[in-house]
Amino acid sequence: MIDEELDLEGSDSFDEEDEQSGLYEHYRVVADKKQKMLRVDKFLLIHLSNTSRNRVQKAADAGFIMANGKPVKRSYKVKPDDVIQVMLNRPHYENKITPEDIPLNIVYEDDDLMVINKPAGMVVHPGFGNWNGTMLNAIAWHFKDNPAYDINDPEIGLVHRIDKDTSGLLVVAKTAEAKTHLGLQFFNKTTKREYNALVWGNFTEDSGRIEGNIGRDPKDRMRMAVFSPDSEIGKHAVTHYFVMERYGYTTLVKCVLETGRTHQIRAHMRHIGHPLFSDERYGGDQILKGQPTAKYKQYIENCFKICPRQVLHAKTLGFIHPRTGKEMMFSSELAEDITQLLNKWRNYAKEE
Repeated sequence: MIDEELDLEGSDSFDEEDEQSGLYEHYRVVADKKQKMLRVDKFLLIHLSNTSRNRVQKAADAGFIMANGKPVKRSYKVKPDDVIQVMLNRPHYENKITPEDIPLNIVYEDDDLMVINKPAGMVVHPGFGNWNGTMLNAIAWHFKDNPAYDINDPEIGLVHRIDKDTSGLLVVAKTAEAKTHLGLQFFNKTTKREYNALVWGNFTEDSGRIEGNIGRDPKDRMRMAVFSPDSEIGKHAVTHYFVMERYGYTTLVKCVLETGRTHQIRAHMRHIGHPLFSDERYGGDQILKGQPTAKYKQYIENCFKICPRQVLHAKTLGFIHPRTGKEMMFSSELAEDITQLLNKWRNYAKEE
């Protein structure tokens, strides 16, 4: 089954023939007139985001991939002007957010905005495999009795996002004016965002700057990679880091963002050889530093159990209030799992 979570370009509609046949169009792309012969599974990987070749091939095997209106095998070669469709046996998901009674940790709220401390494990926005239980569902419940706030109105709501397994602060706009004003601050890089992260390895320096374009990793489309700033691949990204505590084999750092790209800190830190501790997607869930003794291996396994996600927390968020013009600065306590893990590393460093 195709992963539809993000960036599906093209038509989201389906015609009567599709509906009557039991299949619904979820994606359509017309091959360029200069398109070179290319397998349809590879062709779709280029045009679809957040999916895998295995999923595309399974869709083809199930008869869900069509070329010019006819089902094709995964090995079908796409030709110029071919119309390629992804057809599924269910209507396209209507992105309507329904209220759900989910607790929210609201740090601040007024008539214009709301700042929320998101727990790890909560998806911010409904998407493939996570249509319910998201932070937006919880926000919809919070405003269910407020007719002035429509969670499905794109002109209000989330101004930015953080990953599912990252904890920390987010700002939500309650008016169109607030969202526009806050969105411009993020675009112009005038907001203040600081993250705390536990990374593998020690640093010879106390601070540093990472600059490198961030784009989708061609070897793993669920992961982002770092490319040269001079290249035309990916989007420009800059991260500043500052050492807070050293534990020998790991280091607690503060990361300050100039830009806000997908997986920016995770990709940048991996790029310089310091993946986030316990970050499965970027290789931090392996023992990367330390002596491979049985005792040490058990210690690391216990650490992974305490915090089985990337050790990343959006600790500080600052911006100018869209109505009053006042500078607002918020800071949140580290999540409990991170606090326990850091205490464990502090004790380990003292003993060693």
